[in-house]
Amino acid sequence: MLMSKIVLQTVKETPGDVKIASHALLMRSGFIKSVANGIFTLTSPAAVACRNIENIIREEMNALGGQEVLFPVVMPRELWESSGRYDSIGSEMVRFKDRGNKDMLLGMTHEEAAVHLINNTVSSYAQFPSMIYQIQTKFRDEPRCRGGLIRVREFTMKDAYSFHMTKEDLDEFYYKVLEAYNRIFRRVGLKKFISVRSDTGMMGGSVAHEFMLLTPVGEDTLVLCDKCGYKANMEVAECVDTPASEEDMQELQEVFTGEAKTIEEVCDFLHMPVEKSVKAVVYAIKGDKERTVVAFVRGDREVNEAKLRQAVKANIAVYEGGCEGIVPGNIGPVNLDRNITVIVDKGLKGCRNMVVGANKDKYHYTGFCIDRDLDAVSYCDIAKVRDGDICPVCGGPLHLENGIEIGNIFQLGTKYTESMNVTVLNNEGKLVYPIMGCYGIGIGRLLASIVEESNDEYGMILPVTIAPYKVHLCALRVDEEEVRAEAERLYKGLMDKGIAVLYDDRDISAGVKFADADLLGMPLRVVVSPKNLKKGELELTFRKDRTSRSVPVENGVRAIEEAIAELGLEYNI
Repeated sequence: MLMSKIVLQTVKETPGDVKIASHALLMRSGFIKSVANGIFTLTSPAAVACRNIENIIREEMNALGGQEVLFPVVMPRELWESSGRYDSIGSEMVRFKDRGNKDMLLGMTHEEAAVHLINNTVSSYAQFPSMIYQIQTKFRDEPRCRGGLIRVREFTMKDAYSFHMTKEDLDEFYYKVLEAYNRIFRRVGLKKFISVRSDTGMMGGSVAHEFMLLTPVGEDTLVLCDKCGYKANMEVAECVDTPASEEDMQELQEVFTGEAKTIEEVCDFLHMPVEKSVKAVVYAIKGDKERTVVAFVRGDREVNEAKLRQAVKANIAVYEGGCEGIVPGNIGPVNLDRNITVIVDKGLKGCRNMVVGANKDKYHYTGFCIDRDLDAVSYCDIAKVRDGDICPVCGGPLHLENGIEIGNIFQLGTKYTESMNVTVLNNEGKLVYPIMGCYGIGIGRLLASIVEESNDEYGMILPVTIAPYKVHLCALRVDEEEVRAEAERLYKGLMDKGIAVLYDDRDISAGVKFADADLLGMPLRVVVSPKNLKKGELELTFRKDRTSRSVPVENGVRAIEEAIAELGLEYNI
């Protein structure tokens, strides 16, 4: 590709509202152009880079026996009603009516379409296990777009769906996919990525893992133990408190606390440490106006809403008031209205002499002992883990890091096949529900994550495996016949070898050419200049560490091939 012809515009300055490196560099390099909030055009280099990522993914999915399909972008309401998700998913799913006044939707994921395909093509266990996958554009009306391609509304995604006859077969395949994902992320050039246990969320199922790029700009919080290797997303990380002390039980007493409402205000008023208090957090259940949930945790803890959703087996929403029996600022577990669902964190088990709300305006109890003062308590782990907490596996210290989700895998079980009444005959001739797994990777987000990890003060540093051009050919003084002729000979020779080249044939200064080459981040820069040609040489510069070497002009194509192969060794290709 000639720089004089490419539809691309590089800029020096980063837009003022852009805070994340990958977003800034993808915009400055001209790789992406914003069309609307969370919607981007990918210019030719970005599109080719994404295609290179897709091809790596295809190779790994095909190696697992995957069959590439293409599901529809638009689906009818009835298909999603059959799984129960048409009403359970909120406004992030775009719904509309077609010209026949039929309710339709834009696909944001394709479990229903995958099950529909299996239902209409497979009838016997002999065709299982099987895995189908697609790479397709989706739309999710995301309310919190951020970071360029990191969180968008329109995106391209690889989503795969496997079908099995037994849980053991799913388990075996699931961990094969997990290893394939590790290979994919290594091959595209990522280094600081890990897999962690995660919440199944709206996907459902029993087991899930997320693959995370460790970076300070990530919006997911990861819980890690360096001692034993424990890894989990904050949403599912187990919270371990030190055992409650065996102090003597005090009498439960109602005390006046006046206008003190928050945990801090109440504890200051009573001269008690916050860890000796019980915090109450109130939630409503989405779609159920009659049900209110109160979660109780130790006063120095926060409620983990993902774990609470699992505990109540329903979607929760922030409480907006209006529930009989709720006294904001004075809520406690003693004598709480029986129509309210109470969830008690396991960190309160055995706690004695605590401060709790008295469910009476301006009053709290002191001396609360949970084993004595509450009947038939069922404990759940609903607290957030903090930095320095105890590892649930080895007892060592936990620490928190941020991460960007770059992929996910789920064991869905029979959630969709059962709800959509899809059965096949097993080897005994009985109808059973196939067991499912699903596996996703966002292509644009993966490109952004690569750039986020691999850049410097000058621009992007693209791995050779995904770079749209392996060579950035810079001809200095193209107005000189010898330079132009040698650059064009080299360009043609590389193209004939199947090597993708970006040839900067513009009649501009060397400084501008080098700045653009650094910004665009192709793995290898090759310079043809009057000075080098006088010595019969070309200059090769590796973008990743800016080291240079000179090679003879007559051996230029071969030397460049060898340099590219050298770069590829890092990615096991």
